[in-house]
Order: sequence, then C-alpha cells, then structure tokens
Amino acid sequence: MTTDLILQGNALPTFLLEKLCATTRASDVKTCPPQVTRLKNAQRTSAFEALIPHIEVERLDWAFMPQGRSLSSYGLIAFDMDSTLITIECIDELADFADKKTEVAAVTAAAMRGEIGYPESLRRRLALLAGLDARVLARGDGERLRLSPGARPLLEAVQAAGLRTAIISGGFTYFTERLRIEMGFDFATSNELEISGGKITGRVVGDVIDAEAKARHLARLKKELGLEREQVIAVGDGANDLLMMAEAGLSVAYRAKPATRAQADVALNFSELDGILRLLE
Repeated sequence: MTTDLILQGNALPTFLLEKLCATTRASDVKTCPPQVTRLKNAQRTSAFEALIPHIEVERLDWAFMPQGRSLSSYGLIAFDMDSTLITIECIDELADFADKKTEVAAVTAAAMRGEIGYPESLRRRLALLAGLDARVLARGDGERLRLSPGARPLLEAVQAAGLRTAIISGGFTYFTERLRIEMGFDFATSNELEISGGKITGRVVGDVIDAEAKARHLARLKKELGLEREQVIAVGDGANDLLMMAEAGLSVAYRAKPATRAQADVALNFSELDGILRLLE
C-alpha cells in the first residue's frame, strides 16, 4: 500500500524536513495551510522511527496515510473509552472516592505501559474498590466524566459520513452505555461491574474485556457489517488497545504511551481528536 507521511500542528523546521525526506524516501513535498506538510510516497523505515523524538519535540503530530482515502472510504470507527474518548480513567476516579486513587492509578499506569497484563491489573484494582458504595458510579459520571477535546465534532462528522461507531473498552458498562445513548454510538462493549447489596464487590460479571477480547469484538463487528480491514479505523492509547488497533486498516494512537505510538499508523500527541478529520480531507 502506497502511503504519504503527513505532519501537522506547527511549522516543520527545514533541517527536520530534509531528514524526513531522506529517511522515508519521499518523492515530493506538499505544504497545505494551516501548517500541514505531506511527504508523498513515503516509506516507514527504522530511520524514521529514530526521528520520532525530534518530531515530537517540535510538537508535531504524524501519520502514515494510505493514498486516495477519504472519510467516506471507511465504514466503522471504534474507540477505546478511558483516556481516549474521555479524559479520565474511570477506575482511577472511582478509587478517588475511596481514598485509594494513588494505589489504583499506579497499577493503571503499569498496565497502560504493558508491564502488567490487563486481567491481572483489573483484578488488583477492583480488589481495592471492594465494598465501595455503588452510588459513586453516578458521582463519577456526573462530576468527573468529560469527553476528550474534539470528540464531539469527530463523532458528528463520521456519523454524517455514514460510518458506524463503536466503543470497545476495558472500562465499565455504567459509563459506556451512557456514552452510547447520549452520543448515538451504534455499539458498546465493556466490563460489567458486579454489585451486591448496593456495594461494588471487586469483581466483574462474565468474561473480562481484555486486549484479546477487544480485538475479537472488532473482528466480529467487521464481519457483521461486511467490512474489510481497510474500511475500519481504531483509536486507542494504551498497550491494551494494540490488538484491536491491529484489526483496523487505520490505527490511531491518541495521546498514547510510546509503545502504542510506535505501532500505530497515526500519532496524535498534540491535536484534539478531530485532528483525524484533517488527515482525511
């Protein structure tokens, strides 16, 4: 597949442009206002990977985009929820109500970096929440949950273009269902917290939605909708999203951990979520 390298955000310094042209073997350069540079027929090489820190120092987002693709080329966009579609990690905020946010957040961060498997990290974190009054879910939704910048205009644009939309999350159904209904998502999959006697038990109902499950759910949606891999966009931020992102023709790392950015087609470190739209114009 022939790709272009797109850089957007700030002005691209001449010295870095020259290095990028050489390392990606680009055939031509096109500059489009405001501050978007497209390197035509660019190849992603190990030498390019070595330049990523320099790109990020300049506060530039980067993307290897298939040529000839527009928003209407896609049929489905799938989002991770925590720290992707929304600004928070819901489990960390619930832990805050139990005065255990520091302990839970440390496990969350280790899981996002890929240092702990997701099922084990979830087990550890939920154990710290056992016995918490389930009414904190409503407080978390009302007081803490906010959409990521650019999420709403991105959703409006993709829905207007006819794409189906999905949340595939290792988070909790209490939050994903509210987002599905309020934002008009077509699908939502996540973990269901077990509640007994008005208390969070520290367990989930049914199978854990881990990295493998997220990938399976996206593969199932593709099949149900009759879509090819090239017609799917997946957006995530952590190690738990990588298998799901691999199921998509366009993988987007949004303000993501380094390991996730390294395997994505698109790294949005500075743009808002709707920066995806500028790549497809």
